[in-house]
Amino acid sequence: MTEALPKAAVIAVVGAGTMGRGIAQVAAAAGHTVLLYDTADGVAARARASVAEDLARLVGKGKLPAADRDAVLTRLQPRGSLSDLAAADLVIEAVVEDLSAKRQLFAELERICSPRAILASNTSSLSITAIAAPLRHPARCIGMHFFNPAPVMALVEVVSGLATDPAVAATVEATAAAWGKLPVRAASTPGFIVNRVARPFYGEALQLLEERAADPATIDAVLREAGGFPMGPFELMDLVGNDVNAAVTRSVYDGFFQDPRFKPSAIQQELVAAGRLGRKSGRGFYDYTAGAVRPEPATLPRQAAPSRVAVLGASALLETVAALAEAAGMRVERQAGDGMLQLDGAKIAVTDGRTATERAAADNLENLVLLDLALDFASARRVALAAADQADPRAMGMAAGLFQALGKAVSPIDDVPGMIVLRTVAMLANEAAYAVHQGVATARAVDIAMTKGVNYPKGPLAWAEEIGLDRILFALDMLARTYGGGCYRASALLRRKVWGGTRFHA
Repeated sequence: MTEALPKAAVIAVVGAGTMGRGIAQVAAAAGHTVLLYDTADGVAARARASVAEDLARLVGKGKLPAADRDAVLTRLQPRGSLSDLAAADLVIEAVVEDLSAKRQLFAELERICSPRAILASNTSSLSITAIAAPLRHPARCIGMHFFNPAPVMALVEVVSGLATDPAVAATVEATAAAWGKLPVRAASTPGFIVNRVARPFYGEALQLLEERAADPATIDAVLREAGGFPMGPFELMDLVGNDVNAAVTRSVYDGFFQDPRFKPSAIQQELVAAGRLGRKSGRGFYDYTAGAVRPEPATLPRQAAPSRVAVLGASALLETVAALAEAAGMRVERQAGDGMLQLDGAKIAVTDGRTATERAAADNLENLVLLDLALDFASARRVALAAADQADPRAMGMAAGLFQALGKAVSPIDDVPGMIVLRTVAMLANEAAYAVHQGVATARAVDIAMTKGVNYPKGPLAWAEEIGLDRILFALDMLARTYGGGCYRASALLRRKVWGGTRFHA
């Protein structure tokens, strides 16, 4: 088993901004001498002072002994020249996300540092192969992608380029683990794991907004309160910056030669052009200026609860609904059927990727209302419903009355294929399957990366298996049939798993 770099190994960090400062703190806390350098005068010293303030707060809260704080600060040493990093055994760069700048830096480091020194980039999306290409010894160049804030976030993507020595990757992986991080291996492809697999979380929300399926506040609320995501996509885009999010999307899109799965959004492009970058500019999808009122998600007013619910067919979701309805004092009847709920005047089905309008027409169903997916229906605080165009307008109110009686807020959305949560989860799982099929990472690594790097409630592949890979594939095929253009084409590996009856996780 490959060993981590010993504590006696010297770590250098180039770039003392937010990420560089955080990485330096992590390495120093792990027991290494850390040399921190920045091209701008005084920045490295100010970064150390900022770390001191952060550690002082931890000491004040009783979460860190004062002696440990002092030891970390002793080991964290600002340096004024790149040549001062000659003794480093591992150099991690966290400079501007520009290929030429990183290449130039690594060329200088190769001249300064010993031949055994590992040169690591904290790039979030640039090719490690391209960064390493001009080096005389590209085998020692690797990606070591931390997530912000580095002292808090567990994930580190360990990214190998074409020339990276496997022994170097093993050493970096072991070192990250020794620093208390959770490393995952990835091949150097656009976006690595997280920034690639996460694109549909934003892309589907933007597509739904473009089609006026719902407004940003409603889409965010459904994905939070039904889907279990910690933040909605529009909130998150505003937080990271629409310019940053759009640039990552464009980078991945161009890196995959304009594959429509990663197509940028004209809506987001317009916001960036208008300077509405999100929180940092005061406006984005939401208004953050003083006195601005945050819009509320679309929520139906209280409707009458049904006195009777008929459960047609057997499924885990229907049994959950039945148990909740019985607990709410309703009479529940169980009958043979095709997996739906029958109320007086409305029939409710879980979305499968088709619109309610199509399903109602195809199956001759009257007053059909679709229910969106939820992470855990029993604990979900909100559900989304969509009615078929040919349904009686009262059907939506009847369906809403049922779920309101079960303690759920109800958001009505337009009748779009896959609704909100299902199509988002299906596309996340599909992109994860593409990454596994193309050898970017293992299924386990992908699911770890998405839960630990961006705090998804479940890994997309494990989630898809829980829902049923066949249901995910059917939803994707329905989306592909509706939209065309290749965006929703299912991964060949996902299709093979369904046909073969196998799983991504044993």
